[in-house]
Amino acid sequence: MEIDNQTWVREFILLGLSSDWCTQISLFSLFLVTYLMTVLGNCLIVLLIRLDSRLHTPMYFFLTNLSLVDVSYLLAHFLAEHKAIPFQSCAAQLFFSLALGGIEFVLLAVMAYDRHVAVSDHLRYLAIMHGGLCARLAITSWVSGSINSLVQTAITFQLPMCTNKFIDHISCELLAVVRLACVDTSSSEAAIMVSSIVLLMTPFCLVLLSYIWIISTILKIQSREGRNKAFHTCASHLTVVALCYGTTIFTYIQPHSGPSVLQEKLISVFYAIVMPLLNPVIYSLRNKEVKGAWHKLLE
Repeated sequence: MEIDNQTWVREFILLGLSSDWCTQISLFSLFLVTYLMTVLGNCLIVLLIRLDSRLHTPMYFFLTNLSLVDVSYLLAHFLAEHKAIPFQSCAAQLFFSLALGGIEFVLLAVMAYDRHVAVSDHLRYLAIMHGGLCARLAITSWVSGSINSLVQTAITFQLPMCTNKFIDHISCELLAVVRLACVDTSSSEAAIMVSSIVLLMTPFCLVLLSYIWIISTILKIQSREGRNKAFHTCASHLTVVALCYGTTIFTYIQPHSGPSVLQEKLISVFYAIVMPLLNPVIYSLRNKEVKGAWHKLLE
């Protein structure tokens, strides 16, 4: 076939957000500050949970996993320090990016179940969410996200890229790499869509189901104070779920007439740079236990 006689790409060129040098310097400075703040914030959350025995509960065990995912996700996007990125590095970046994103979706579903048990059956909460179950749920999150990523990365990089090596994105993002293929990608896109739906929508449906149970339980609580306390237990997690699932579903689960390339870049920036920074802020400012632990640590 003619494709077999063509030269395949050995490296890619990332076009980024802008070709203007001054804009690139400004964005780099902004992203570097955000990166340092994100790493510091998430590491402090992990350290605080380890040091304060009051936070040694299933919820904060899963929050530790979420913080580790956020830091790793940000590091995966910094694998490409230059505009030119080798083929293998691009594949590695895509794999880790998809894996960590998938792990986060499943972790959020697990945390929704944890909140459901805490609200609906709080007297038996620690008996149900014992250490063994928490460990198995965390391992399931990491394994399922990694397997899904391996499938999507394999599908993407088995496509012949030929001589087209310019990726119109800030990183080796799934849709941007698929667009480089010099063959019909309909079947590959369909396979990627199915894989995305399974990993995105299955946890999302579990989150919805958990919150239906939570809301039905809250509505049965007689006192206003009790309802407010139960709702406050879930507020931080619900905020993160809305931001995380909202941006990703908007990007991937949509028809071909979806967002433009610029919109995809901005969504990726939000998810890769802003979300990891927001998570420790949301869980710190909206959580009495974390704020109490901070005060105790600083005394």
